Amino acid sequence: MRLDKYLKVSRLIKRRQVANDACDAGRVSVNGKTARASYEVKIGDVIEIRFGEKLTSAEVLAVKESVRKEEAESMFRLLTQ
Repeated sequence: MRLDKYLKVSRLIKRRQVANDACDAGRVSVNGKTARASYEVKIGDVIEIRFGEKLTSAEVLAVKESVRKEEAESMFRLLTQ
């Protein structure tokens, strides 16, 4: 699954366009490297998102095409917030 879609489905970022813009601006990295929106997310990847002074890190636990709102948090484990 593409990184921008994963960020939206997992609800780490609310909208896919915002996720896409964050990737284009270099604010999203995967496993320590700046990632593009087209990056293919895999289980075990560590995603870091920077918005201003806030840094959020999450480890990918599952990759699903669609999930209910209540189940979205089961797709990742927060490392820092």
